[in-house]
Amino acid sequence: MSASLKSHSHGQTMVLTISNPEHRNALGPDLYAAGVEALNVAENNTEIRSVVITGEGNHFCAGGNLQRLLANRQQPPEVQAQSIEGLHNWIETIRTFPKPVLAAVEGSCAGAGFSLALACDMVVAAHNSVFVMAYSNVGLSPDGGATWSLMRAMPRATALQLLMAGERITAERLQQLGVINAVSGTGEALGDALALCERLNARAPNALASIKELVNDAPTVSLHTQLGQERNHFVRNLHHANAGEGIAAFMEKRAAHYR
Repeated sequence: MSASLKSHSHGQTMVLTISNPEHRNALGPDLYAAGVEALNVAENNTEIRSVVITGEGNHFCAGGNLQRLLANRQQPPEVQAQSIEGLHNWIETIRTFPKPVLAAVEGSCAGAGFSLALACDMVVAAHNSVFVMAYSNVGLSPDGGATWSLMRAMPRATALQLLMAGERITAERLQQLGVINAVSGTGEALGDALALCERLNARAPNALASIKELVNDAPTVSLHTQLGQERNHFVRNLHHANAGEGIAAFMEKRAAHYR
């Protein structure tokens, strides 16, 4: 059975399920393209306010398919380069997507699967899940933005230990490091991620989009530039209908209804 990306809606949340259970949901080019297409559809659908990425069965994602990688060694280098570009296009689409994207992780989260989870805005992981940057275990270096994400999420020495030694790390340890948001019971990561999405879905979508954009830009700009951007977003959001609704609801001590 070939890998696929299944999609269904849970309220105002789109759930994208990596489906390749025979290979622990290993990734491939068709999945990358499907992931980009799904997010493009979700961006233009006002009924969808958040996205959860998860894996079918007992595992999130084992990363790249080693059989496919072995076969690509017999092909020109451009073949693998194009495949990685597909993955990176998906990663960048997640990072720039204007709505919250959460990862719900069970079981194995390895290699490019770990990179994919790190690209999401928040991560909810089952307590029995295991994360590993497995690249160096097979003589490879990382892709999917793994080095970029880990160097911004943890101390350099810790990131290098994970990347160079290929050591496994638990969900609890990653939560302690501030890399993931919540640890769930076995089999409960998706449910807890959806519950978190429900709380996010109740907030003003334009405000969340501004927050994500500002946070993404913050590490690469000066304080002066960031202050200017915060001013611009604040003024734009103040004059949005959702600010009027939010302020009125707060003063009237009722739930706000954003659109």
